Amino acid sequence: MFHLAKSIYDQCMLWPEYSVLILGLDNAGKTTLLEKLKALYIPHYKEIPPSRILPTVGQNVATLTVGHIHLKFWDVGGQDSLRELWNEYYAQAHAIVFVIDSCDPDRLVECKETLLKIITDDKVEGLPILMLANKQDVQIDTKLEIAQIKEIFNKIAENLNANDSTVLPISAYTGDGVAEALTWLSDRIVLNKTNRPPHYKK
Repeated sequence: MFHLAKSIYDQCMLWPEYSVLILGLDNAGKTTLLEKLKALYIPHYKEIPPSRILPTVGQNVATLTVGHIHLKFWDVGGQDSLRELWNEYYAQAHAIVFVIDSCDPDRLVECKETLLKIITDDKVEGLPILMLANKQDVQIDTKLEIAQIKEIFNKIAENLNANDSTVLPISAYTGDGVAEALTWLSDRIVLNKTNRPPHYKK
């Protein structure tokens, strides 16, 4: 009887759903990150190998259950021509994940300018911002270490006022740091629910 009652309760229960934007320059590893999240949090999901992942033209969407909430991730294309469309998503977002390619120092200025444009948009005010230094598994001389990236992007974070923000190292390829990053993100999203309430879904 208990299990039947619990089953009926679960069917009727409305789950809070939060939308998360995955943004960043093209080739930063956004879609690889989304694939790794799906592999970690969707039972029996067959992950697409990174070698078969193509540049995103438009968006990829996935909803994950983390604890007692749903997180709906929007991986939006990072090509220059597509970035003008990002602000159409801001009003419905509950957090932003900004993926940084640690192995591409030549585009760091472009990366900084792009992030600054995001956080100065009025519709982003109050949202948690998670900056992920991706490709930490790659061993090349030009790779930026996490300390170097934090030094650069912590200065940008000063523009966020009371917003929660942090820089974390990950490898979307191996999955290192991804679960820890999602824990930080989900905790901040729930803490921010008064400012940006969730939608409710069965």
